[in-house]
Amino acid sequence: MLPAAYVYILTNKHHTVLYVGMTTDLRTRLWEHQQKINPGSFSTRYNVNLPIYYQGFDSVETAREKELYVKGKTRKWKEDLINSVNPYWNDLSDEIFKMNA
Repeated sequence: MLPAAYVYILTNKHHTVLYVGMTTDLRTRLWEHQQKINPGSFSTRYNVNLPIYYQGFDSVETAREKELYVKGKTRKWKEDLINSVNPYWNDLSDEIFKMNA
């Protein structure tokens, strides 16, 4: 069964900015970030469009709780979370776009 929702972290090409988000459709949401669909958004203004972390959840409520929890943590904590699953901060776009394709 597919996750009901995802928490994800994006960065820019220099890894100087982190963006934490939650969505029920990770592929579409990533595409929106990369296509800069929302011109005034944080991710567009700071060119934050490289996915480096994501986690699926069985419920939207649980994903939302995790999103808020991660957003409340320090950058160092977020870096440790990312490093635990993606130590080289590889761009996970291809992996995400191939999900359930």
